[in-house]
Amino acid sequence: MKAPRSKSVRPKLIGLTGSIGMGKSTTAQMFADLGCPVFDADAAVHKMYANGGRAVPLIRAVFPNAITVDGAVDRKRLGDHMRADRFNLKVLESFIHPWVAEARSVFIDKAVKGGAKAVVFDVPLLFETGGDKHVDAIVVVTASPETQRARVMARPGMTRGLFEMILSKQMPDAEKRERADFVVSTEHDLDQTRQQVSVILPHILHT
Repeated sequence: MKAPRSKSVRPKLIGLTGSIGMGKSTTAQMFADLGCPVFDADAAVHKMYANGGRAVPLIRAVFPNAITVDGAVDRKRLGDHMRADRFNLKVLESFIHPWVAEARSVFIDKAVKGGAKAVVFDVPLLFETGGDKHVDAIVVVTASPETQRARVMARPGMTRGLFEMILSKQMPDAEKRERADFVVSTEHDLDQTRQQVSVILPHILHT
C-alpha cells in the first residue's frame, strides 16, 4: 500500500509596504536573505512595460507616443497622460492590476512547490489597492519625514513637485503604521533594520 501524498502547505503571505523613500526594497532583500521569496509588484509592471511586454499593445493603441523606438513603454510620457486625466489611470489600472494578480498567483504556486514557509509581497500601494485583505501579515517600512525627503530628493531626476505628487497618491505614513501588524524602522543603520526583520519573521511564521 502506497503512503498517502503529503499535502502542500500554503506559505504565510506577508504584505510589505511603505511610502517612497522609506527603505522598502532594502527591507525586502533582508526577508529574501532569510529564505522568503519576494514578489516585487513594481518589477512585475516593469516587465509588462518592457519590449514585448503584455501591456505594450494596449498602451500603443491608446497612447502611441508613450512607446519608445525600442518598443517599450516610456513611463514618463505615460505618466503625463495619467496626470492629464484621472480616468486614464483608472482604465489602465483596470488592466494592470488583474495582470499583476495573475503573476502573483503563479509566483505563489512556485513558492508552494519550492516548500517556502513565507512569501513576501513587495507592494508600494498595498492598502490603496486593497491588497492588505489578501495577506496574513502586514509589515510597514518607515523612517522620519526628514530622512524620507533626503533619500527621495537624492534620486536622479527627482523634483520637489514630483515628490509631492507621488506622496499625494500614497496613504500617509502614520495611517500605514496604524494599520500594520509590524513596523520596521530604517532610520538607523542596516544592522538595526536587519535585526528587526529577523525578529518579525519568526513571529509571523508561528502565528
